[in-house]
Amino acid sequence: MGTPADSLGMWDATAGLPEQITDAIARAERAELDRCLRGDEIANVVVCGMGGSGLAGDVLAALAYPRLAVPVSVVKGYRLPAHVGRRTMVFAVSCSGDTEETIEAAADARRRGACVITVAGPGALAAAAGDDQGSLVPVPADIPQPRAAFGALAVPPLVVLDRLGLLEGMRDMVRSAADDLASSRDLLVQPDSAAAQLARAIGDTIPLVHGAPGPTGVAAVRWKTQINENAKTPAFHSLQPELCHNEVAGWGQRREVTQKSLSLVALRYDAEHPKVARRFSLVERLMGDVVTNVIDVRSDATTDVFALFDLALLGDFVSLHLAERVGVDPGPVTVLADLKTRLASPWSG
Repeated sequence: MGTPADSLGMWDATAGLPEQITDAIARAERAELDRCLRGDEIANVVVCGMGGSGLAGDVLAALAYPRLAVPVSVVKGYRLPAHVGRRTMVFAVSCSGDTEETIEAAADARRRGACVITVAGPGALAAAAGDDQGSLVPVPADIPQPRAAFGALAVPPLVVLDRLGLLEGMRDMVRSAADDLASSRDLLVQPDSAAAQLARAIGDTIPLVHGAPGPTGVAAVRWKTQINENAKTPAFHSLQPELCHNEVAGWGQRREVTQKSLSLVALRYDAEHPKVARRFSLVERLMGDVVTNVIDVRSDATTDVFALFDLALLGDFVSLHLAERVGVDPGPVTVLADLKTRLASPWSG
């Protein structure tokens, strides 16, 4: 598997997601929680992370929304919300272990007395755990890029909260999703797969990916960022039903441009709210004349856990096929590396 321009092995890393999820469950089950809050002591949960690591927070928030009795906040930056304190469970997530925003937020969480579980590769964040190394869930060292660590980063918070009794049954749902995902993966690595066909349909246009709060919303973010980083091309995402209150008003002008440059991709699954389903259909009809094409992407998943990972994996492969179409190496992200180097240098205004 792979393409001539796949210097970091992103195709193989992407195909390994089901096995990575299973491994992440085992790693999270080994974490020591003796020093942690009991489930009935936790007043709120916070996930700190950036980029692919930050998506772990979005996954938890989406899957916890209908299940968890305490609120989940996702922090993608340096500062924690004011409510973080001794009854807060904080997950500090960083594939590299050296994400400066997450390091700063985790240090602040410890100063406030919060219980911090670290999900990270070797680096400053893991070292900062100090004597509490048992609360570290290590990320495998052979992952080529943070965006290829989706399972390793997103699964541990789900498992830890299950172990604490706050998300009972989640481990079994994730295990089942990993098994089902292996079947999806086996189809996606075949020639002319659904992902290859979707990439052809998108072609040279800019995808605008619509989802809804929950699994399809997280998958929409994943599609956007994977296309950005793997294919090095613009992509955008929006959420139903919110976009019916603003975005659709923006399609009345510039039809001569958008008809040639944009594709609407709607991520769907059977358990979406029926009124959201109606909005998807109405918006697709309204926008049909102002975009190049409208692409309906559906998962036949019967659970929200599987729907999220299933649609995300499909988008991962779509992004790789888009990269292959134009001969782009999906691995390196030179502009991001350059930005980090500039940030590490003395401030020059």
